[in-house]
Amino acid sequence: MGRRSRKRRSSASATKPKPRPAAATATEKPPAVTTATATEQKPLSRSERRNAEARAKLVPLAPGQRPPAVTVAAVIALALGIGNIIAFAAGLTIEGKRPGLISIAIPSVIMLVAGVGMWRAKYWAVLGFQALLGILICYLALFLIRASNLLGFVVPIAIIVPSSFLFWKLVKSLARIQMPENPTRRPPA
Repeated sequence: MGRRSRKRRSSASATKPKPRPAAATATEKPPAVTTATATEQKPLSRSERRNAEARAKLVPLAPGQRPPAVTVAAVIALALGIGNIIAFAAGLTIEGKRPGLISIAIPSVIMLVAGVGMWRAKYWAVLGFQALLGILICYLALFLIRASNLLGFVVPIAIIVPSSFLFWKLVKSLARIQMPENPTRRPPA
């Protein structure tokens, strides 16, 4: 085997055993522990200061209050869920074929649950809807690669731009919605 390129320890330091600290007895006092935290020792960076200022400006939502972006997202989700059900009931076809009930029911239920959850300003609903928006944006961006005509380019862009804007606004709204506390978690004693 070849030698590694790392620097080797000198043989004097490798053979010398390290002294062990003496075990503390019941009569001895333990060494004093400093209570200074890392933030007291080191000043905050510029980005940490900006984050702290942004968090200080955030005002938690009052009970029953909903940010405007969450309201818009809830209305969109409810409209998509109800629209899918109405289109299926009306007998709408896709490329001449009627879609299966499951392929319409699952996305419709997801949208309706997300819409109701966002209407109630639930953290999980906004986060889930953001995930769906992110998947939609990435999926449509892949369609742009295959765009062979003007319509194939305009339609994805017409959906990506407002979806991205709504995604960004939901990020700020999500900061104002308080994440629910886990009832099984207890604060450290």
